[in-house]
Amino acid sequence: MTEDIRERLVRVQERTHRAAVRAGRRAEEITLIAVSKAFDAAAVQLAVDAGAHDLGENRVQEALTKVSRVRGEHVRWHLIGHLQSNKARAAVETFDVIHSIDSLSLVERLDRIAGELGKRPVVLVQVDLGREATKTGAAEEDLPEIVEALDRAAHLDFRGLMTLPPFFDIAEEARSYFRRLREIREGINHVRAMELRLTHLSMGMSHDFEVAIEEGATMVRVGTAIFGERVKH
Repeated sequence: MTEDIRERLVRVQERTHRAAVRAGRRAEEITLIAVSKAFDAAAVQLAVDAGAHDLGENRVQEALTKVSRVRGEHVRWHLIGHLQSNKARAAVETFDVIHSIDSLSLVERLDRIAGELGKRPVVLVQVDLGREATKTGAAEEDLPEIVEALDRAAHLDFRGLMTLPPFFDIAEEARSYFRRLREIREGINHVRAMELRLTHLSMGMSHDFEVAIEEGATMVRVGTAIFGERVKH
């Protein structure tokens, strides 16, 4: 299993590099997040030992079973799944980056808790572009008030946007969603001071991350291509 994860990680890194070159970008601009949903701490440790530094989890509770057991220098934990308000405190305690801000109330709750804990997590707003009933995120029309709230937040480091488009068998069909997220970020940045401009776009998964990189992704969330197929129970 060690060599499998190492080899798959190398292949994903190579694909990331090639996609960046096609887009006229540097691979160093792109953070590869190894998403370990349904894999245990031992598998995550293998990925870290193979060179993964950024680790992603969908659920706070599952992350809590792994974080204290994984060792490595410069490891950062990313929450990429929906955050329920009753898990906000645990999320701030556990994660360095929270990708799934989707409401004004969540902003206010996280800001208060981060202040109480003396922390300042990096946060991204999840934008719901696919409007699928099974997925969460802020609607485009709700973004202005959420952005304003994040700008007021004293204890949250607002850095960018995230999206999870519909799944397509052909990766190219997700391109318009990635492009739209980039356009939204550009629109927000157009009226912001240089030092406040958003830098991150979290978009792209195992099946479409190369297209996302071509459209400007700075963070890609890759699970299956690194850890292998998840065992369904």
